[in-house]
Amino acid sequence: MFKAIVRFSIKKKLFVGLTTLFLFIGGIYAMMTLPIDAVPDITNNQVQIVTVSPTLAPQEVEQLITMPIEIAMSNIMNVEDIRSVSRFGLSVVTVVFKESVPTLDARQLINEQIQTVAGEIPTELGTPEMMPITTGLGEIYQYVLKVAPGYEDKYDAMELRTIQDWMVKRQLSGIPGIVEINSFGGYLKQYEVAVDPDALFSLNITIGEVFEALSSNNQNTGGSYIEKVKNAYYIRSEGMITRPKDIEQIVVTNRNGIPVHISDVGIVRFGSPKRFGAMTKDGEGECVGGIAMMLKGANANVVTRELEQRVEKIQHLLPEGVSIEPYLNRSELVNRNISTVINNLIEGAIIVFLVLILFLGNVRAGLIVASVIPLAMLFAFIMMRIFNVTANLMSLGAIDFGIVVDGSIVIVEGILAHIYGKQFRGRTLSKKEMDAEVEKGASGVVRSATFAVVIILIVFFPILTLGGIEGKYFTPMAKTLVFCIIGALILSLTYIPMMRLFSLNTPS
Repeated sequence: MFKAIVRFSIKKKLFVGLTTLFLFIGGIYAMMTLPIDAVPDITNNQVQIVTVSPTLAPQEVEQLITMPIEIAMSNIMNVEDIRSVSRFGLSVVTVVFKESVPTLDARQLINEQIQTVAGEIPTELGTPEMMPITTGLGEIYQYVLKVAPGYEDKYDAMELRTIQDWMVKRQLSGIPGIVEINSFGGYLKQYEVAVDPDALFSLNITIGEVFEALSSNNQNTGGSYIEKVKNAYYIRSEGMITRPKDIEQIVVTNRNGIPVHISDVGIVRFGSPKRFGAMTKDGEGECVGGIAMMLKGANANVVTRELEQRVEKIQHLLPEGVSIEPYLNRSELVNRNISTVINNLIEGAIIVFLVLILFLGNVRAGLIVASVIPLAMLFAFIMMRIFNVTANLMSLGAIDFGIVVDGSIVIVEGILAHIYGKQFRGRTLSKKEMDAEVEKGASGVVRSATFAVVIILIVFFPILTLGGIEGKYFTPMAKTLVFCIIGALILSLTYIPMMRLFSLNTPS
């Protein structure tokens, strides 16, 4: 079979040449569109369920929230592990699925069980929610809002948090590949009513009545419409709260025909909910910032580039004296890793090329064998795109070009031995004789070269069978090397014999 492939490659030079051209074009396209990241994502296939309940202690969170959720999740199929964390006011349940379960299918199964267990958890204790579709490596862009000198008195922690939540976060949302923007630091602005217990007691008003008045008076009400001539006038009552003065004017109850307003029983002011932490920077005090979370499986290089462009636009929309200052950008790490990989590939190719010239004794033969390296890499890029292998430091940095061109070297040596044997006898080979000698030379060693490459490939099979974190970390490297070696083997059986007229007519 191998001899037939070599014979076909020699007789159908145009077909092999066009196929090589298509390989080159397809490989360039795959290389340009291949997902790029710094390191492999070793996060397992998991879905996290978070429930926030600020009023419960850890023991109560475990008993009233975490345990019912765990029991409900234990009935889901294809679940490998369920683990949980119960803290003050927070429950986190992590459900780990088998790797074969699609992410969206896993989330659908979780959502169905959440709806089932929702009836067992009182609404006032909290509502279970699923975390976004991201992983531990999803934090690709982190930043803080920097206040220029001279504007410190104008923008406090609450004002910066408002800018972050209502301007920066909303502008960054919607970028393809970004699943969530998390805000950190500052004080979350909210309306507060500080009731006066003495005023409540003197007017015989309960806290429940105050709550009821606030909730029922914060809504718009739609009515019917009035037709007049050709027009229709819609009736609408506006009652949404837009400012603290609106809250002060809300009527709680009536006493002897006199309305009692919120302002009569308390003070309306801006405040913030209870904080469980703060964000600081460089020991200079509190700051406000955010983290952009990337969608699982997205191209980190493309997403960070889109983020940088959006941040440049947002900078012009921010209030005077406020700017976005990134302190972690995944693109910097990705670019450094790409630079490291490119340098290693170039240096390795040069070393292999020099060694080939030294041992083959033919510059043009060395060029042909060396040209297999980029073509095999392009073939590997195509296969990586098909099998969803990310280009990163682990998958590309471990490529050994000496192993890749091993089969090509053996076949070129076999071809040179036959051609030089004829030429040393003083014969000048015709085109037909050259074809015959190339076929004899390649056919004589093709079986040995192929089996040598197959033995090398067998070495990687145990790595391909690894599972868990080890498999996620080392399998991309093994797959990339296997793709590259297979591509080089195919090229050695087709491309190398076809190129013999380019350089092997005379020794050099």
